[in-house]
Amino acid sequence: QVQLVESGGGLVQPGGSLRLSCAASGSIARIYAMGWYRQAPGKQLELVAQITRDDRTNYADSVKGRFTISRDGAKSMYLEMTRLNPEDTAVYYCTADSVFNRRYWGQGTQVTVSS
Repeated sequence: QVQLVESGGGLVQPGGSLRLSCAASGSIARIYAMGWYRQAPGKQLELVAQITRDDRTNYADSVKGRFTISRDGAKSMYLEMTRLNPEDTAVYYCTADSVFNRRYWGQGTQVTVSS
């Protein structure tokens, strides 16, 4: 089992920045990739960014050049978000994929971009 806890969400003005954190615990040695997903009101869940054990990254087109995913081993993962706009408003979820093809989810953290 892997437990994930997100933090760092909040209210920010358009053009501002936020840094999300995800703390992982439990069977973290079995994690080979971690990621961030988001779900805006009335919209489908979408992948924001992923990072693998060997630090390969993948971003949604809508956040390329604005968001940066990083990690500190398998214990912590971050999402640096810059130039935020109202379309980035969503609940952001941390995920961890284990070598047994199981995906774990955090409880989510709200990001609201509004003036």
